[in-house]
Amino acid sequence: MATMDSLIALVNRIQRACTVLGDHVGDAFPTLWESLPSVAVVGGQSSGKSSVLESIVGRDFLPRGSGIVTRRPLVLQLYKTEEGTQEHAEFLHLPKKRFTDFSLVRKEIEDETDRVTGKSNKISPVPIHLSIYSPHVVNLTLIDLPGLTKVAVEGQPDSIVQEIEGMVLSYIEKPNCIILAITPANQDVATSDAIKVARQVDPSGERTFGVLTKLDLMDKGTNALDVIEGRSYRLRNPWVGIVNRSQADINRKVDMISARQREHKFFATSPDYAQIANRMGAEYLAKLLSKHLESAIRARIPGIASLINRTIDDLEAEMAHLGRPVAIDAGAQLYTILELCRDFDRVFKEHLDGGRPGGNQIYIVFDHQLPAAFRKLPLDRHLSLQNVRKVILEADGYQPHLIAPEHGYRRLLESSLNYFKGPAQASVDAVHFVLKELVRKSITETQELKRFPTLQAEIAAAANEALERFREDSKKTTLRLVEMESSYLTVDFFRKLPQEADKGGNPALSSADRYSEGHFQRISSNVLSYVGMVSETLRNTIPKAVVHCQVREAKRSLLDHFYTLLGKKEERELAHLLDEDFVLMDRRQQCARRLELYRSARNEIDAVSWSG
Repeated sequence: MATMDSLIALVNRIQRACTVLGDHVGDAFPTLWESLPSVAVVGGQSSGKSSVLESIVGRDFLPRGSGIVTRRPLVLQLYKTEEGTQEHAEFLHLPKKRFTDFSLVRKEIEDETDRVTGKSNKISPVPIHLSIYSPHVVNLTLIDLPGLTKVAVEGQPDSIVQEIEGMVLSYIEKPNCIILAITPANQDVATSDAIKVARQVDPSGERTFGVLTKLDLMDKGTNALDVIEGRSYRLRNPWVGIVNRSQADINRKVDMISARQREHKFFATSPDYAQIANRMGAEYLAKLLSKHLESAIRARIPGIASLINRTIDDLEAEMAHLGRPVAIDAGAQLYTILELCRDFDRVFKEHLDGGRPGGNQIYIVFDHQLPAAFRKLPLDRHLSLQNVRKVILEADGYQPHLIAPEHGYRRLLESSLNYFKGPAQASVDAVHFVLKELVRKSITETQELKRFPTLQAEIAAAANEALERFREDSKKTTLRLVEMESSYLTVDFFRKLPQEADKGGNPALSSADRYSEGHFQRISSNVLSYVGMVSETLRNTIPKAVVHCQVREAKRSLLDHFYTLLGKKEERELAHLLDEDFVLMDRRQQCARRLELYRSARNEIDAVSWSG
């Protein structure tokens, strides 16, 4: 099986890669970071949290002071390197800079904290990511959290107590988080802030390691054996005692090697702790945590592998959805553009032919809107008795009509039929707007086109320009249909009228009847009947003309002119059309990097899981 160091080092690498890619925060996919075990360091202010971390690292690198010193979470990843290699540190926000002077690491932590929180006592949940490479550390990931406090100090909001506790809980409530609870030995463990908050999320103590600091500062004649041996407060994991550097040691710049030697001597020579000295101290704590972390990782490998495989499937589907990167060759670019145009044209035709919704709106124009417009024509007013008399008399001029007022009939018929031009043009416009909307929908529904906003706009402009041409042609055709009805009247219709009168036994009108109310009413009725006949004809022919001139042409040649223009474009212009949407391009790049991360993680987990 894989060694402890190889497993933990693998998790460290994966966690760092997740952080670089932003995969440690909420995303469309479950995050790998959240499935990996880590160690969160929890304690009250001045509990010795910083000293414990520095003892584990073997370096003096954390900010110190009174009050809240840790104001942002510090994600500290330790990488064990080969003997003889130089120790150095790297910050995620300064990826190309190596720190070999650890006093500069402390300053950068302070400066980076101030960049987010300002020079105040406020806190921020935005973590600082620090990696330390050293032959003197064990592979480990530690998260240093702001110290718990009971009261707000000057310059802090009253809510600071709840804010810090909420931030701490957000880390340690995760079931894969190991809790390192720091408690000063000169404080009653029953009132320990760290134990109190750990108990909220881990009441059984399965994930909690207790650390007692400041053992050397306890009153003479007292010891912490009741706590260390689990009699005062039992945890499933052992308590570990630590002896920190004193403030005087820090002021004298006592190095960590000397501090560790002093700590080892304290436990080895103490009459209280000598018998358990091999289970005390920072070095033992680091090894204990590393061993426990390795066990936690090994237990979670099947679940982690399952998550990785599911996420790889999701990412591969996302990559297929986002499409291939754009070619740089002009011929390939032209081919890509034509393929996208054909995809759009296919979707557009599906809308018209019923494969997708929208085409039925054209039928609604013909079956509902056009007949309704015909019914609303003001023919009753136009053919009122008063208007008919006026038109007939004006048409007679100085010479009254002899038998039938033919000139008057023609004027009434032409003016009545002229009303049909409005509905005819309205039908053309209505279908035009339906086609424009279908173009818009088809562009948005052509998945690959979403990548190229410039090409989208060009296709939309070319399609709409073509639709405008089709509309003008359709208007001319439908108006000709109306004008044709006015230009040549159906004579047979009027020839039947006297015959019908003959059957009634009243074939002729007297001179007095020519200007009677009944005569004008018959004229109005005859004209209205003829107009009704023409209305039925136009109701059938106008849709035919509209479909022929607009719908049929849109299906046949919507982008023909655009194709002609494409053939004349230079390579630079073609590349501009495939100027991909930055958001989608960035999403593909992120997706590709994340996919590479997860595939690499799968390969590494497989390798370390089954290596001998």
